[in-house]
Amino acid sequence: MTGTTPPDRTRAVLVLEDGRVFTGRSYGAVGSTIGEAVFSTGMTGYQETLTDPSYHRQVVVMTAPHIGNTGVNSGDMESKQIWVAGFVVRDPAIRPSNWRSQGDLEQALADHGVVGICELDTRALTRHLRDRGAMRVGIFSGGAAEAGTDALEHAVQQAPRMAGQALAAEVSTREAYLVPAAGPPSGEGSALPKLTVAALDLGIKGMTPALLSRRGIDVHVLPSRSTFTDVMAVRPDGVFFSNGPGDPATADAEVALLQEVLQARVPFFGICFGNQLLARALGLETYKLAFGHRGINQPVLDRATGKVEVTSHNHGFAVDWPGEVDEPVSTPYGSVVVSHVALNDGVVEGLSCLDRPAFSVQYHPEAAAGPRDAAYLFDRFTSMLREHQTRPDQEAGRAET
Repeated sequence: MTGTTPPDRTRAVLVLEDGRVFTGRSYGAVGSTIGEAVFSTGMTGYQETLTDPSYHRQVVVMTAPHIGNTGVNSGDMESKQIWVAGFVVRDPAIRPSNWRSQGDLEQALADHGVVGICELDTRALTRHLRDRGAMRVGIFSGGAAEAGTDALEHAVQQAPRMAGQALAAEVSTREAYLVPAAGPPSGEGSALPKLTVAALDLGIKGMTPALLSRRGIDVHVLPSRSTFTDVMAVRPDGVFFSNGPGDPATADAEVALLQEVLQARVPFFGICFGNQLLARALGLETYKLAFGHRGINQPVLDRATGKVEVTSHNHGFAVDWPGEVDEPVSTPYGSVVVSHVALNDGVVEGLSCLDRPAFSVQYHPEAAAGPRDAAYLFDRFTSMLREHQTRPDQEAGRAET
């Protein structure tokens, strides 16, 4: 991705790999960028979307027409940078208007070198992606937009597809760091011993360790290439796998690590990419969705309670369940069941192991910027950690490391 800060908005074009072209004006940096075109249905939370590492190498189309109204601020950053490859909006805000605003969205995009486009029909573009599926796309503005359509389409078609891409290491922390406990353990009083979690950063959002920290947990955030020895070195009561970009079929090292965690019976919780990796560790397969789930209004059924949660999503891959979703499947680590299901299309949205202390969900319970229907999952993980904290087999596993 290349770009420079624009003095004003110039002509821009958006070119899809199937030859569909949209024209508009530059938004953010001027230049060129290519990535996977995806759409997000959230009406709010655009800053959390932009700074979510799961969107690495993706060009995000916002379906809400007016973007930028609340500006940007340091408190809503989910990581240290904007990760999207490009940004597409219909009507950018003339100026930000919010008491928390510390800056203008378009200027923030330009400062981070993010090439975007505005003043185009995002509804038509979204409908096209719904019909044809997620695909490669390029945004070209300034001098880059002057090339012929055939040349721009060729450039888009030469870019790598998302399937087969191993991207977690590109967004993961390079060095381990600690997010210390910021509240009483489980909210039940300081007399309880403190908990420790090893969180594998596959593209983690800042709100996730923050929510664990509030439950009295020391969170050691580790690089994606960490080994089982690295994980056990922090003497964790549990292990967490985060969200992240790329194809789960490429994450062999992370899957091997998770299999060691399961074998040692260390409590495990995974979200999004972590859900897909739990599936692979159990011997299941994953597949590429036609256009994925993205936004903060996705309905999910909790099969254990019968409750419907409105949830935050960002995933283009899913678990390929080998049978009926109401039937358990046998794995080398015992039986596993589907715990949650997407109500829009029946996609598997959660797994629960019956013979290991392990579960995962496909969506984002940290829900920055919302909703918070699934926050209980962090309490469920905390209770699991408490239950297994002093078990003899857990202590024996620690002693062996």
